[in-house]
Amino acid sequence: MSFAELGLAPELLRAIADEGYTQPTPIQAQAIPMVIAGRDLLAAAQTGTGKTAAFTLPILQKLNSVPSVAGARLARVLVLVPTRELAAQVGESVRTYGRHLPAMKTAIIFGGVGINPQIDILRRGVDIVVATPGRLLDHVQQKTVNLSGVQMLVLDEADRMLDMGFIRDIRRVLAVLPKQRQNLLFSATFNGEIRSLAESLLHNPASVEVAPRNSAVETIAQRVHPVDKARKTALIAHLVKQGDWKQVLIFTRTKHGANRLAEQLAREGIASDAIHGNKSQNARTRALADFKAGKVRVLVATDIAARGIDIDMLPHVINHELPNVPEDYVHRIGRTGRAGSSGEAISLVSSDERQQLKDIQKLLRREIPSSFVEGFAPGSQPSAAELAVRAATPAAPQHARPHGGQHRPQQRPGGSPGGRRPGNATRSADGQRQGQGRPQRSAGDARKAR
Repeated sequence: MSFAELGLAPELLRAIADEGYTQPTPIQAQAIPMVIAGRDLLAAAQTGTGKTAAFTLPILQKLNSVPSVAGARLARVLVLVPTRELAAQVGESVRTYGRHLPAMKTAIIFGGVGINPQIDILRRGVDIVVATPGRLLDHVQQKTVNLSGVQMLVLDEADRMLDMGFIRDIRRVLAVLPKQRQNLLFSATFNGEIRSLAESLLHNPASVEVAPRNSAVETIAQRVHPVDKARKTALIAHLVKQGDWKQVLIFTRTKHGANRLAEQLAREGIASDAIHGNKSQNARTRALADFKAGKVRVLVATDIAARGIDIDMLPHVINHELPNVPEDYVHRIGRTGRAGSSGEAISLVSSDERQQLKDIQKLLRREIPSSFVEGFAPGSQPSAAELAVRAATPAAPQHARPHGGQHRPQQRPGGSPGGRRPGNATRSADGQRQGQGRPQRSAGDARKAR
């Protein structure tokens, strides 16, 4: 099937061609015609499957077919997302694929930045609002956003929003929207909570599920390297140098651990940076830009700070520690192997992480291949050079807290196009994560995170 067969306007087909794509991914092929036809949609799509373009393309198609009323310019589409980065990512997708259409205005609304510039954009009139729930409710309370004209609502990464405690905020937003509208719900999983939300939100929805629940992308080569905890950093440096890896995304559990690892690798002569919630918006944006440009070889991230990272052809992901929540493993490794390209996910597992590994393998329903790296097998002696580097490294702060969903999900605004561009046989739009089982946050904590 080609994009031309999906009923998209010539201007959209031209934008898709500009991006080098010819064939839609399964989620795009199934979802786009349903959305254009006006159906409510419940869609589950694994990370890297092209989910963002699956709703931005038909949204642009529908908006283009019925121009906004002159002088009114009320928002006709509302896209709710869990994080700032994903808001920016959806906004970039709209700009990418709408470049040849008559000018459509999009407001990207999220917390962590000044509200006044957002108010100015909203007052001038917009067609599409992409927002995190908390900051959108701030605008609703201040009466700086008018949602009375919303014709389409998209809940993107609904499972993640529920995990983060946004359900009350979502229901408050729903209460101020017109009753008659088209609703699209995208989620990585169809668990009980998601189905309950869908039943209260969707009307006779079409249902699309393009990947087995909680499965890992098949194009990702997964490996486990058993290693002593104290030697994980040295092993990472060894792997990066020996393989001459140019772009590596590493996950740690804590913000302090991310800083410490980036500093250790820098001492080893490997250009590295870290992104996490304690870093400023500008610092996070700059770190990601440097990583994409190749100025930084290694980017160390916490789970929440890495939410929505969308990089073409990212070859390597390393788990410095395994996540406490098995579903987060699937989300982490989904940063590579995207859009049909191959990727490698390596997990460094110490003896105290055996249970986490068992839980992950149970979720995946298969064993991850394991092998020792020569010179780094558990119990082997570190080299003198390794000991010298370790001695020069400051100890990790004792107050470091796990970053497994308990911190504020602060995000960078920088993301990449629309969730990746609509795909041909080997590339596609962006992806999602697995969220079932993440520790629940209180609604108050979620509000702080907006």
